[in-house]
Amino acid sequence: MEKVTIDHREKAYALLKADADKILRLIEVQIDNLTMPQCPLYEEVLDTQMFGLSREIDFAVRLNLINENEGKSLLENLERRLNILHEAAQKSV
Repeated sequence: MEKVTIDHREKAYALLKADADKILRLIEVQIDNLTMPQCPLYEEVLDTQMFGLSREIDFAVRLNLINENEGKSLLENLERRLNILHEAAQKSV
């Protein structure tokens, strides 16, 4: 039973990490092709995606699939990467 629990935890973390990576790619595409970071559409997409990911993480924490620190770390890492992307976009304007 312990092996199954570990497998579920690893899979949950991997899925959440993949979702975070998808958000980063979505925002990269949006910046490169569609809108600039000061556009309300950009902010709305970013806010919606981040909210959705935070809810997924909260759900996984409540199921004990990941711990709260892992969830916070995922969000903080994504936010840090998005800030770097945002700053680079601002410099290119």
